[in-house]
Amino acid sequence: MSDSIYQEAIKTLAQAAHGAGTLEAATGEARLDNPLCGDRVRVQLRIEGGRIAALAHEVRGCLLCRAAAAALGLRAPGSSAEELEAAAAALARLLETGEPPAGLWRELAAFAPVHAHPGRHACVRLPFDAAIEALSRAAAGSG
Repeated sequence: MSDSIYQEAIKTLAQAAHGAGTLEAATGEARLDNPLCGDRVRVQLRIEGGRIAALAHEVRGCLLCRAAAAALGLRAPGSSAEELEAAAAALARLLETGEPPAGLWRELAAFAPVHAHPGRHACVRLPFDAAIEALSRAAAGSG
């Protein structure tokens, strides 16, 4: 795989924009900013029966941030909080080591080239961090 961070898989994810928009009757929501690059993410989710029934995101950010949010929009619905947290941890390991995680959300492998660009790791992690925060707020009942 090339060293370039803008691989076709990342471009395709960003363009697909899975989950982009807003969510009615969200049970958890979080907005996070990356002050270093200006990325902004809002993630809304609805929990039903202990699982993420729906997830929506609004992103004002770079291609990497939009692609990561799209991966969330594609794979998070139907997941438990633990599964989402495991995917976020796998993504963090991928960014640190460059090795794609086995068996979890195959779209995460698209972010392997970002390993070589530590300054861009926060761009990829921001949507996942917002989703984890939204989960926490949903669990606490604080929306």
